This record gives sequence, structure tokens and C-alpha cells, in this order.
Amino acid sequence: MPLFSSKKNYITQLKKENFSNEKELQTFVEQNMEELFGIRFLASEFTTSKQHGGRIDSLGIDENNSPVIIEYKWGEKDNIINQGLFYLDWLIDHTGDFQLLVQNKLGKNIKVDFGSPRVLLIAQTFNKYDQYAINRMAENIELWGYSRYENNLFELKLIASSHAQKTVNAKKQISKVKYDDYSLDHHLKNKSQHIQELFIALQKEIFALESDQSIEEKPRKDYIAYRTSKNFVELKIQSKDIKIWIDMKKENINDPKEIIRDVSSVGHHGTGSSEIAFKSLDELDYVVSLIKQSYLQSM
Repeated sequence: MPLFSSKKNYITQLKKENFSNEKELQTFVEQNMEELFGIRFLASEFTTSKQHGGRIDSLGIDENNSPVIIEYKWGEKDNIINQGLFYLDWLIDHTGDFQLLVQNKLGKNIKVDFGSPRVLLIAQTFNKYDQYAINRMAENIELWGYSRYENNLFELKLIASSHAQKTVNAKKQISKVKYDDYSLDHHLKNKSQHIQELFIALQKEIFALESDQSIEEKPRKDYIAYRTSKNFVELKIQSKDIKIWIDMKKENINDPKEIIRDVSSVGHHGTGSSEIAFKSLDELDYVVSLIKQSYLQSM
């Protein structure tokens, strides 16, 4: 889809540009990994074991402390999905090596969650066979397309995701959804009917925010995360309310009712720093209006 610049009611179509080679694309993503994907950079051109024999383009860890492998496609590199799976296999067999890398780069206090590693494949375009292939896989693989334009503009879009596809197919089967060691059942167990109704209503509204960017639902041990390229909100289902953490600073959220609490300097489970206690369906529309601001920022 073309991109236009407007000035005094006149528009000009922006010309597409590209990186000069795959390495330039890789360097650009690595330098902006946290802003683009919510991923902390760990290593570039990481050499796996001699027995395995490979070199991972980029390694990182996301805001949920899950490992992330990133590979870049330049031109007709048809083996990129197999290459990503090859390195994912190495990661699963070498969790100690990855944990050591995290400790050396980010400190010893980070506990890596190896239950849901991700593989991100980045290219200008993917063919229909690539998109079909990942929808048939159990692994968490994401295809990201990009466009670079004049005037230093960069566009990023999720083309397909194996987990997003599974989430869409399971929206009406809430008690059946399960990811790795944790599921919605894990969070809803022994909760009252009122709390379950609150969650179902909120979940429905979060998925309804979806426009051209798929929303993924990620049950973790202590919360349920919702993400596009990165987390935009997390929920913790409690006995008397649902605790919500929005991934925006309190001062940047339009909150005329002032129900948000800044928890950036206190311990909490979610990755966001703006906290809400959701207790009644009467609050639903307003709470969703706050979450929507974070969703739009994450796109």
C-alpha cells in the first residue's frame, strides 16, 4: 500500500528505498530492537556449538523474558524458516548457554522463561507458501514485513504468526486455550463467576481492537499478556478484581477519571507501569479506552 506525505492539502507519494544489503538491515534492527519489538538485544552473529554448526543473525530476550531468535531474509532466501527452526532446536538443547549469555549481558537477576521461545523472520516480503507453512507449525514463529521510505520513514507489519493464528481459532474456546506450561485455565481456576465474566468481557474487547495488526494472547505464570510487536497490556485475574498493567507511562495516558496508579517504582507482575483495578462491567468501556491508547502506540 503506498504511503503519502501531505502539506497544505496536497499529497506526494513517498518513494520506497531499501537497505543496501542484509547486514545494514540487521544493524538497523539490532540498534532499535527494544523500540521495534520490546526485545532487549543480546548478541549479533552468535556462533552455536561446533557440533551444531551455525551462526544466528540476532539473539534477544523479550519483555516476558522469553528467548528470541531473529533471522533476516534478503532476496530469495527460501530456507529462512528451516534456518529459524534449526537455531530453535539449538536453543532448546543449550538453555544453559543462553542463560549465561543473558547474565553476562543484562545481569544475574533475570530468569529466562524457556517455555515459549520465539523466532522472528524479517523481510520485505514473504510468499504465500511461507505464510501457510508457519500456520501448520507448533513453534512460535512470526513473519515480519518491512518497508523503508524516503525522509527516514520505516514501516513494520506482522504478516503472519503461528501463535496468533492459534489464538484467533481459539477465541470461543476459552477453557481450551493452552500455551506451554500455562493456560487460561491456570488463571481462571477457582475464580468466581463474576470475575470470569469480567475477564471474558475484557478479553473480547481487547481482541476487538485488532485492525491490521494481529493481537496475540500469551498466558504466563503470573499474568496474561496481550501483544502486537510488543506487549501493550497485561492482566492478572485475582479473587476480587482483575489487575491491569498498561505499557505506557501514566503521564502519557489520557485518563480524565484518574484511575491509573503509577507502579514504576514498586514491585508488580506485568511489564507495564500503569496499573488499574478492574472490578465492575460498568467500568469496561472506560478501561478499554485506556488500553486502546497503549495498543495504538504498540503498532
